[in-house]
Amino acid sequence: MIADLECVLPELLEGLNAAYRGQVCIGGVSVRIIGSRSQDVTFDQTLAPFFVEAGDSDIDIGVEWVPELSRSSARKLFDSGTTWRLYECEAGFQFDFGVLSTGSQLHKRLLVDQRFRRAVLQMNAKYFTHFPEAADPLGYPLDELLIMHRLTQERAIELHGCGIVGPEGASNLFVGHSGAGKSTTTRLWTAHEDVDVLSDDRIIVRDHSGQIFMYGTPWHGEAAFASPGRAPLRRIFILEHGRENVLTRLSKSQAVAELFARSFVPFHRHEYVDSALSFLEYVADSIPCYRYAFEPEQAAVERILELRD
Repeated sequence: MIADLECVLPELLEGLNAAYRGQVCIGGVSVRIIGSRSQDVTFDQTLAPFFVEAGDSDIDIGVEWVPELSRSSARKLFDSGTTWRLYECEAGFQFDFGVLSTGSQLHKRLLVDQRFRRAVLQMNAKYFTHFPEAADPLGYPLDELLIMHRLTQERAIELHGCGIVGPEGASNLFVGHSGAGKSTTTRLWTAHEDVDVLSDDRIIVRDHSGQIFMYGTPWHGEAAFASPGRAPLRRIFILEHGRENVLTRLSKSQAVAELFARSFVPFHRHEYVDSALSFLEYVADSIPCYRYAFEPEQAAVERILELRD
């Protein structure tokens, strides 16, 4: 087991000779991958819009190829039941990836420090010899899990929502559970309005120098919108199906409860939950939040355009 990733990573990078580098930026978090093979920095095309030039980074990941990966004996913190498990280790955390529900061999293992700044990604050479096309270092769900956990160290959170930057730069976040109408809302706005859609399913909200921004992510929904852009957040709407497009202003406590229920927060540590709630209280204090019971028709868009807080 790697005892101190802050110390080990520079040695690993030197051993790899840092031959290849690749960098992406998602939600204001820059991730740099360093490896000894070109495939170590070959990403799925869903991340292409998020590529940035190599430079300063928030997270550094060194890629290491190992002959094989064995099952972990570390303390298990979470089991997705399908593709990944999370363990606690001396260095910080260990994420194991594979089709775990079938008992197949592990594909990848991410060892990351407790602040989610330094990591070693171990790639199973035995597995990827047979499936070289699958050797994507940041392949989902690793990319989202890494960013989600890094956000616990910032004034930021990932929400289940669609972000729409409308006329004159006015930006609205429509938050909802699966099936609440996020993709429908996206289609309604793009059909008749000149808007930019940051994402139709996952949005990152974060504080930047005292101003709250929403950021697009690669993790899109049915409408397949995924932008690396950002915009100052003006309003938040909690979506639900209804009639007559009814808007109800929420109190601070109501807004926090509704947003938290639609957020992506690692629950294995209470401090992550406390931090998320604290940030959502700040958001609810700063941004008007409404419950929006809407009908899937163009009048739902017009109702928002006519809104005066």
